[in-house]
Amino acid sequence: MLRILAIALMIASVVAAAGCDGGLPSPTRPPPCSQDCGLPPSPEISVSPVSDTLGLRGARQFQATLKNVTGSVTWKVEEGSAGGTITSTGLYVAPNGTGTFHVTAITTADGSQSTAKVTVVPSGFTPTGDMRAARTGHSATLLADGRVLIVGGGDGSGVFASAELFDPAAGSFAPTAGNMIQAREGHSAVLLPSGKVLIAGGDDFAESLTSAELFDPANKSFTATGNMTTARAGATATLLPDGKVLVAGGVDKSDALLATAELYDPTAGTFAAIAGNMASARWSHTATLLANGKVLLAGGRSSFTPNVHAASAELFDPFTTTFTTTGSMTTGRDFHTATLLPDGRVLLLGGNQFFSVSSAELYDPVSGNFTVTGHLSTPRHFHTATLLPGGKVLVAGGVNEFPGQESPEFQRLWSAELFDPASGNSSFTGSLETERVGHTATLLHQGQVLVVGGAALPTTEMYK
Repeated sequence: MLRILAIALMIASVVAAAGCDGGLPSPTRPPPCSQDCGLPPSPEISVSPVSDTLGLRGARQFQATLKNVTGSVTWKVEEGSAGGTITSTGLYVAPNGTGTFHVTAITTADGSQSTAKVTVVPSGFTPTGDMRAARTGHSATLLADGRVLIVGGGDGSGVFASAELFDPAAGSFAPTAGNMIQAREGHSAVLLPSGKVLIAGGDDFAESLTSAELFDPANKSFTATGNMTTARAGATATLLPDGKVLVAGGVDKSDALLATAELYDPTAGTFAAIAGNMASARWSHTATLLANGKVLLAGGRSSFTPNVHAASAELFDPFTTTFTTTGSMTTGRDFHTATLLPDGRVLLLGGNQFFSVSSAELYDPVSGNFTVTGHLSTPRHFHTATLLPGGKVLVAGGVNEFPGQESPEFQRLWSAELFDPASGNSSFTGSLETERVGHTATLLHQGQVLVVGGAALPTTEMYK
C-alpha cells in the first residue's frame, strides 16, 4: 500500500501540496494600507480544530496559534466539568454525556480568546491497545474465533513480514508464532472455509509479488502455498460460494494495469489463470460478492492518465468463469468503498475523481443499474466503510483532496460519519482520535469496529 499510495499521489499530482498546512487555502492578499497603518497589528489567537464531533469520553488535542502576541495560553471548558475536561496543553476529554460544549483558549498576554465547538454524541472512538509495529497497507482479517489477524504493511521506511493477533477479550495484540515467509504490503487476505487465511501478492515496495501463503490459526504460523500466475499488487480477492478465491486486477512488476484474473483452489493449493480477461483493466477498484454468487467489480483506474477514473462495472460468473459488463456507475471512482447491504444491493461511497467526491450510489443486481443516493458529509477517498448491525454504514478517515490555488491540496481526515442507505442521509458521529489513511476497519463479533494503523501508526481505536 505504501507503493500504491505513492503511485496514487503521483497520479493526483499532490506532491506539491504535501507541505501545505493541513490542506488549508493560502491566505489572501492583505488590503491596501489605510490611515491605521502606523499602529501596531492587533493580537490574534485561533484554535484548531474550530469544531469537532466526539463520542462519549472521546479525546481531541486542540492547538492554539498566536499572531502578533507573545506568551502562552490557558484553556477552559465554558460549561465547566459538565462539559468535559481539558489539560494545560489543550488535550480535551469529552464528558460521559451528550451535548454541545465549548473549548476556549485565552492568551496570558492580553486575555484575547478563541473558542471551538464540540458536539458529543452517543457513539464514537476510544483508544485500544497499540500494535507492536506501525503499519500502513496491512490487512486485517476476522478469524472464526473472534480474533483479528493483522499482517504485513509498512512504516514508510520498509515493508514488514511480521504479523500479530488482536484479542478483543484482552484488548491487546500478541505476535504470531512466526513471521510471514515474504514481507509484503498492498496484498489481499481472505478467510477460507477451513479457517485458514490466504495471503496473496502485494509488493515489497520494490515490485509486485507472485507469492502466496497460508496462516493457520491453530498453530499461529505461516506456510507457503502455490504462486499466482501473475505478480499483483492492489488486486481484489473474493471468496466464492464454492470455496475458491477470485483474484482480479491490480498492477504487475512494471506497474502496468492488469485486466487479468485468476482462481485459487484451496484443495489443490494452486492458482489458475482465467481464460478470458476482464472487460477493463482495473486497480484501486472494488469487488463485492452478490447474493446470486456473482462478483461485482466496479470502478478503479483503467488508465494512469490523470483525472481518468473508471465508471464501468462488470460481473464475474463463477459458474461460467466469464466476465460480462453491467451498468456503469453515475460517477467515475477509484479508492472508493463498496458495501453489500442486507437487501442485496451494493452501496458505493466517495472516491477520488482527481479531487475527492462525496457522492453515493446504489447498484441493484436485479436491474443491473446504478442510481444516485444522497452523499457523504465530507468528500473522501482511501477511507473505510463498515456495515453496522443496525444497517447504517460507518465511514471513517481517509483523505479529502481539493483544488488549490496552484496545485491540488489534501487533508487527512479524522472525521467519521454514519450513512443511512434507507434515507441516503449521512451525519457525523464521534471522530477518530487520529487522522488515518491506509487503515483497516473490522466489525467484531461483539458489534464493535476495530480500526487499525494507517498513516504508519501503531495505534488502534474501537468504535462503539
